[in-house]
Amino acid sequence: MKKVPDALHRSTVARHATLPSPTRTSTGLKLLGAALAAVLVAAIGVGAFIAIDLATRATADSVGLEGAPEIAPPALGEYPGAFDVLVLGTDECGPISEQWLGERCEESDAGILNDANLLVHVSENPRRVTVVSFPRDLMVEVPECTREDGSEASAQGTQSLNSVYEHAGLSCVAQTITELTDVPIGFAAKLSFDGVIQMTDAIGGVEVCIAEPGISDTQTGIDWPAGTRNVQGLEALQFLRTRHGVGDGSDLARISNQQQYMSRLAKKILSDEVLSDPSKVLRLANTVAENIVPSDTLSNPLTLGQLALAVKDVPFDDFVFVQYPSFTDPSDPNKVVPDYDAATALWDALAANQSLELTGGASPNGGVEEVTPTNEPAPEETAAPEDPAAPDDRATLPPELSGTNVGQDTCSAGNLN
Repeated sequence: MKKVPDALHRSTVARHATLPSPTRTSTGLKLLGAALAAVLVAAIGVGAFIAIDLATRATADSVGLEGAPEIAPPALGEYPGAFDVLVLGTDECGPISEQWLGERCEESDAGILNDANLLVHVSENPRRVTVVSFPRDLMVEVPECTREDGSEASAQGTQSLNSVYEHAGLSCVAQTITELTDVPIGFAAKLSFDGVIQMTDAIGGVEVCIAEPGISDTQTGIDWPAGTRNVQGLEALQFLRTRHGVGDGSDLARISNQQQYMSRLAKKILSDEVLSDPSKVLRLANTVAENIVPSDTLSNPLTLGQLALAVKDVPFDDFVFVQYPSFTDPSDPNKVVPDYDAATALWDALAANQSLELTGGASPNGGVEEVTPTNEPAPEETAAPEDPAAPDDRATLPPELSGTNVGQDTCSAGNLN
């Protein structure tokens, strides 16, 4: 395992199971721009400011994080230093998703899988937000863990990442990611199918972009033409879950597609349409509070407010989504294994708190294509000379690392297969 500098502590194709058919408010919501992970933390932060009962409901079933780093005591003002938030999207069904995915929910006998695994790193000043998406089929070493009921879960050796939640719960996934990255995780939360549906509906849906020739995926029931589409309810879940309909049909292509959704979600929430509508703000905070299982480190409303305040001024270009680099597993073409060398370049850049320049494109697996705006003003012909004494604040990452930032526009690249 590649080691990450102490500074960070301080502060290919994989298959998938089929799926049939500045105010206080804007401060709290700004964390949504990072990713679904940010949605969870920030929206509860809004709830903490608006009504204490929202945070109370959200943290009623909180989970302890074994081996978590020391957390700064709750206080007024933004959270001091860097911090990391792990968010899991699980495939479990609830009352809403069962109405639409009844057969899929009934046939699921493999337990609850952590299919979406996002690590959100928020740096020290200057604040930057980096969201690292880990493939569900990434083969990782699973350490010995303590389950929520106090029982011990033995170490498993190399297993698929999405099996860890079923094995030993939220804390064990956090420990596994820390073993892989050497990044200590102080905060975590879990979100289910129903949570995705209700959160999207709370803000009136998310407008996504679909490139020619459109998306068709019989496994999720999608048959959508090219163009923009406002997705709500089941369509939001279909869009986030589709794999066969985009790019090369891999989980890695799907991650890129999910990143488009998260970027456009951020822009929607930061728009006047949401921020100027108190009913939407309250509905979003209430929905998040009812649909997550957080770590106990997220149980104090002041802490939630601190996390939200820490990212209130982060520009879109410094909200970056990155795919964790991987290779096809030599022993199983349906799995992937870590690319430690490329990952080390990412961890080094985060430890140095550098702005990230991605050279691997928006999606090497073809899940999305980048859209070049045509109505932006022409760039200046000359630029101010660089200060030779200024430190290098930008890290050019190797091509094995792909992704986008919130300031970029992408469209889903359907394959109509």
